[in-house]
Amino acid sequence: MKVVILAGGYGTRISEESHLRPKPMIEIGGMPILWHIMKMYSSYGYNEFIICCGYMQHSIKEFFADYFLHRSDVTFDFSQNGEMTVHNNFSEPWKVTLVDTGLNTMTGGRVKRVQKYIGDEPFMLTYGDGVSDVDIGKLVEFHKQQGRMATLTAILVSQRFGVLDIDSNDAVHEFREKTAQDGSYINGGFMVLEPGIFDLIEGDSTVFEKYPLETAAKSGQLGAYKHDGFWQCTDTLRDKQLLEKLWADGTAPWKNW
Repeated sequence: MKVVILAGGYGTRISEESHLRPKPMIEIGGMPILWHIMKMYSSYGYNEFIICCGYMQHSIKEFFADYFLHRSDVTFDFSQNGEMTVHNNFSEPWKVTLVDTGLNTMTGGRVKRVQKYIGDEPFMLTYGDGVSDVDIGKLVEFHKQQGRMATLTAILVSQRFGVLDIDSNDAVHEFREKTAQDGSYINGGFMVLEPGIFDLIEGDSTVFEKYPLETAAKSGQLGAYKHDGFWQCTDTLRDKQLLEKLWADGTAPWKNW
């Protein structure tokens, strides 16, 4: 099963980083978060990736073009006409297809543009800015058992602020700190999709989270795999700093390789 990763957006909410590189190339522990996501999938045996590029796509393409060279020890012998010797050459078991899906294409349009690389088969889809300790194997099995067109990973996100209980007369009955019960489930990515989903995508202007997923939900074809474990995106500099600290401390929950 191929893994499609959305990596073409501008990442405006973390402009401190995204003006220099596309959001999926923001580094955690010296490696792009895109690499972390791919390592997660690879640990479950999924090694064929289709990357939907857009904003600063050259940065992503150059990373993979130079990956083998940068991950190995190399000797350049200029006395022998610049002969290059690669030592302890390192490689991943990956096949990576990098697709220019347009600068301003919406998420659904990006998925539609890579249809020819996926073929008529189920595939996985996720965002290029979030990591999790979700069990990909169990997610895929859940999708198969449910038999729906689409399955997303539902993440329980806690309320960030204090909670007010307000009555109909605009009086505050209770002011309290947030609890886990005040949170709600959101789409955390890590989706499994049947090829029929392409029929719900009209073109570049289609937002995947709107018509395609909303239509699937209304017809009972959208399943939710609930994940109550770790999940974190890199929407802001604060998010990046959190992930950096977890990685530096050796406690990164998503690192299962």
